[in-house]
Amino acid sequence: MQFVDLDISKPVDEAADLLARVRAGDARAFEQLISEHYRFIYKTAFRWLGNKSDAEDVTQAVCMRLADAIARFDGRSKFTSWLYRVTLNAVRDLQRRNRRHAERIEAVSAVVSEDLAPDQEDQLRVNDIWRVVRQLPEKQRNAVLLVFGEQLSQAEAAEIMGCKEVTVSWHIHNARKSLRDLL
Repeated sequence: MQFVDLDISKPVDEAADLLARVRAGDARAFEQLISEHYRFIYKTAFRWLGNKSDAEDVTQAVCMRLADAIARFDGRSKFTSWLYRVTLNAVRDLQRRNRRHAERIEAVSAVVSEDLAPDQEDQLRVNDIWRVVRQLPEKQRNAVLLVFGEQLSQAEAAEIMGCKEVTVSWHIHNARKSLRDLL
């Protein structure tokens, strides 16, 4: 079974044609592919990194890598699942490069001022939770960000993580226990 599904709003034939043109070296088709998926790449990178500048760097890196990497897309999964994986690899590359320079993020450091509106308090709390999630061990963090951050099903998360769905459930279970302790 071969998935092509570049964009669920596009007919499969049109998406397959675009991908074929990109693989054949059509610069306009590549430009269209990047244009259609740039926001997806950026949002994915931002969700994982929580930093606009780093997300922009990863997005640019993915766009540059995509020209060569597209030849390795074998069609066994949806294009967006494959692109998600390429983006996560770029995120991990950036994290490895920055690891020795990165400062530790405090687990829960927000002291909410009394004059903040409830919506602002809620947003600060959400930001705190995501900061703590980013401190979880890699597999737990990946499972939580994919299922809750990206709102993918556990089956989709398992495909991206390269594991079984039950393993994703286990990582989420362990992440919840860790988060209870940290929060």
